[in-house]
Amino acid sequence: MALPISSNDLLRIFNRLDKNKDGLICVQELKWLLDTIGIQLTMEELESFLEKPSLDFDEFLFFYESISKQNKGECKGGLVDEHGDEEEDVEIVYMAFKVFDVNGDGFISCEELENVLSRLELWDANRSEVDCRSMIRAYDTNLDGKLDFEEFMNMMLFTN
Repeated sequence: MALPISSNDLLRIFNRLDKNKDGLICVQELKWLLDTIGIQLTMEELESFLEKPSLDFDEFLFFYESISKQNKGECKGGLVDEHGDEEEDVEIVYMAFKVFDVNGDGFISCEELENVLSRLELWDANRSEVDCRSMIRAYDTNLDGKLDFEEFMNMMLFTN
């Protein structure tokens, strides 16, 4: 499966989550990330899904791919309704969209994307605005320079 987020970016995310630099991220660190992007799960749900107290990088990649497959409807069970409830998937993506749509205008601008990624410690200060614009351009089907919900959903569901 081609990852819409590069392995290098996933490694950067993993390393930022791995606060004690032991090569593992614990359930609490992963929950913090999910909470920050607007995906609300209880510790019990996350622990049940992971079936272990921490993940190494390869397991983190597997977790990411599992979530991606669930969002595409390729996988049943786990974090989404076992019947593949499309409405629930849309609701989760919408919650994430609202996190990025800081000013609530219904669009995600380059500035908003950079702001949220910075808060998540996923944006390096020395990256340029061009990087941000190219991230948006990849899914900006109407070429207005920002992402509306439909474009964001296509990005999250990896269908461009």
